[in-house]
Formats: sequence, structure tokens, C-alpha cells
Amino acid sequence: MYKLFKRLCDIIVSGVALLILAPLLIPIMIGLKLTGEGYIWYKQERVGYKNKPFLIWKFATMLKDSPNMAGGIMTTKKDPRITPMGGFLRKSKINELPQLINIFKGDMSVVGPRPVMQKSFDAYPEDVKQVIYNVKPGLTGIGSVIFRDEEELITEVKNRGEDTWAFYANKIYPFKGQVEQWYQKNESFMVDVKLILATAWVILNPTSEIVYSWFKDLPRRPF
Repeated sequence: MYKLFKRLCDIIVSGVALLILAPLLIPIMIGLKLTGEGYIWYKQERVGYKNKPFLIWKFATMLKDSPNMAGGIMTTKKDPRITPMGGFLRKSKINELPQLINIFKGDMSVVGPRPVMQKSFDAYPEDVKQVIYNVKPGLTGIGSVIFRDEEELITEVKNRGEDTWAFYANKIYPFKGQVEQWYQKNESFMVDVKLILATAWVILNPTSEIVYSWFKDLPRRPF
């Protein structure tokens, strides 16, 4: 029953949010058209519900050919491939707002594990692959809150001369798998509401550990 209730909430929340945010989204679309390479939307195939692919929507924040440039699919802080408006949109998470369209369509939910590219999905441990998308991927989620500093973290690893992809595969993805399994065991309306509030809070207070205050049994980030 909760899945049906959650889907209804997703439709209402995403529909209302798109209407309310239209005065913000339209100027951003115009700004993107007039700056950078002049394109607005970034659509990319991601792994979604039951491990099936779908196209995710974002505002364009990087050069079109960025995956084929130095850095590949990894993005670091102050990445030279980021467009003039891209830095602000990424830091504020406004670049993620077009995913409200994905939520309205049913590809995603407001809260759930973040959808990743196939290469990144392949880096998850086998036991995690089997269960992580038993719920719909989300605009935000417990992994997003805990790793809100992911770009800074990867930048530090790169600056130390370490292999960033190995760090993802051996450190970040196994732990993300743990916390997303925690979420599935504890999924409820109140947990989802708290995660939405926590997302807003850590955008304004990036060093906050609020999730560990609210969720006492949540696995602690080891790094």
C-alpha cells in the first residue's frame, strides 16, 4: 500500500513543484541558452527501477563532449569542463530539478537511491546490484545526503594522486549500498519527509550531521 501512496505523493509533489518553480526554471533555461554551448537539457541513460534503463533529465552544466575529455565521467570541484552557469547550478542542486519531470512520468520518486550510469552500477558489489533498485531511484535519498560533498571528496583523492575510480569502486559504492539497504528496511512516509528536510538542510549547512541525529541506527560513513 505504501508504494501506491508514495506514487500518488510523487505525482502531486512533482506536478505542483513544476508549476511553482516555473518562474525560476524559465530564466535558467534562457540563461543556459545564452551561455556556454547554448544547450539547456542534459539527458543520459541511467539504471533505474528493477535495474531497467531510463533517460534522466538535468540542466546542462558541463560541455557536451565532457565524457570524452580528461576526467571522463568523474567530476571534480572547479572542473574546467563545467559551463559558466554550471558551477552555481551544481552547488545549489538546481541542475537536478528537471528530474521532477522523471518523477511525474514515473521513472523516479522524490526519495530513493540515486540512479547511476551502467559503468557505475557495475562497480556495486553483486549483493547490492540485486536489491538497490527494488525501489525507484530518487531525486534525493540517504546516499545523496551523506555524500553531498562527493565532488570535494573526489577532488581530494585526485590531488593525492590516487585512482579516483578505484576509490569509488572500493570505498564509496560499497558504503552507498549499505545505506540504501538501510533505507529499504526503514522506508516510510516519515523517513521520506525527514530525508527531504535533511536534503534542504545540508545544502545550507554542508557539514551538518543531522541524519545521524535523526537516524540512530544508520551506518556511519567510514571516511
